[in-house]
Amino acid sequence: MAGAVRQPIDIPSLERYISQNVPEIQTPLDIKQFAFGQSNPTYQLTGADGKRYVLRKKPPGKLLSKAAHKVEREYKIIHALEQTDVPVPKAYCLCQDSNVIGTPFYIMEFLDGRLFTDPAMPGISAEERNALWKAAVQTLAKFHRVSPKSVGLESFGKPSGYYDRQISTFTAVSKAQSQAVDIETKEPVGELPHFMDMVNFFADKATQPKDRGTLVHGDYKIDNMIFHKTEPRVIGILDWEMATVGHPLSDFCNLTSPFYLEGTHHNTENFQPGSTPGLPTREDCVRWYSELAGWDPTSDIPWGDAFFAWRTSIIIQGVKARYALRQASSAQAYEHAQKAIPFAWRAWERVKNVQSAMRPKGKL
Repeated sequence: MAGAVRQPIDIPSLERYISQNVPEIQTPLDIKQFAFGQSNPTYQLTGADGKRYVLRKKPPGKLLSKAAHKVEREYKIIHALEQTDVPVPKAYCLCQDSNVIGTPFYIMEFLDGRLFTDPAMPGISAEERNALWKAAVQTLAKFHRVSPKSVGLESFGKPSGYYDRQISTFTAVSKAQSQAVDIETKEPVGELPHFMDMVNFFADKATQPKDRGTLVHGDYKIDNMIFHKTEPRVIGILDWEMATVGHPLSDFCNLTSPFYLEGTHHNTENFQPGSTPGLPTREDCVRWYSELAGWDPTSDIPWGDAFFAWRTSIIIQGVKARYALRQASSAQAYEHAQKAIPFAWRAWERVKNVQSAMRPKGKL
């Protein structure tokens, strides 16, 4: 999946840094860029001995948000989780000196396995599809069981007020993104529909899920995992830039979103019962997760689904804003950016459904 370099980096400078700081990697390097990576440009490094590695860096230019593109956080949590049973790539180094290749970056292990961009996992047997999804759910439960303090991450985030912080962060992010002006059309990205109506709903403490204070990935989904080439197990979780201490509901709703929300790489029709052989039901996912995590998310799921849809619309708006500034790293950035407003409308529909379900029923 790695091809031509779309955002060039200073290869001689990178090679000098690696020679001085990462003796495991042999220079000179061959460098390619992955097609995925909406937020942080991601490169494949091949050493002189043929061994492959992955470099993740912040995008160039002035960034729209200080809350995004946290490659430093990615490195920190990956490195911390190496001592647990949570599958992560080995982290080799973190470079915060922008003079090396223009922005901070880190280098990690290249995991040679299977990556499914479509969570329906076409092209495999029904039995394997079911086993792979079960592995993804159980891996999430194992991750949520890790105590932040046990891996030195007690200061990685606050154990309470997660959704309040999420609302504050994403509101500020969306405001900045909405003001981005396309360098060609001179048109601003603009605010998402019913944005503040949704902010006010989610900020209502009476309806928010109770704090749980676990580690959360922030974008846990099938295409952020590498699976073993022949076995139904996860060998590595990727894309940790939004990881923090927070509420596990967010990760569960993220992972199972294909069951209820049209996405960028899947069709929800494939996730209807009986449509795709071997694909579990969402109830299966809840059961697998609850058995291992020791917590049942069922009662909080409708609220979590609505919040996930709102949050996703802002993330896609970010792609639209970066495309407007011509900072987007993905080759499919323009097409992806067009989904921001439809996602926001779906989020608003979910909010209205939750509000309706919460209203007291009148007596007959």
